[in-house]
Amino acid sequence: MAVSYKKLFHLMIDKGMTNAELMEKGGFSANIITRLKRDNYIALESIERICKALDCGVDDILEFIPNEKEKENHD
Repeated sequence: MAVSYKKLFHLMIDKGMTNAELMEKGGFSANIITRLKRDNYIALESIERICKALDCGVDDILEFIPNEKEKENHD
């Protein structure tokens, strides 16, 4: 199962927050932003910091996307 952070970037746009502001408020490095843009996994601690910085829940910033094999197994 893959993870997508598209919801995070939409939320940041809605709140008018830049990547730099999120990094500062969340207290993490640019490496985390890069991993988010590439839909790579990040530590739960980083997800928690993002949620606190944006005052939101986990489901507001990420979603799990089933891969093709998982879709076939559920059909």
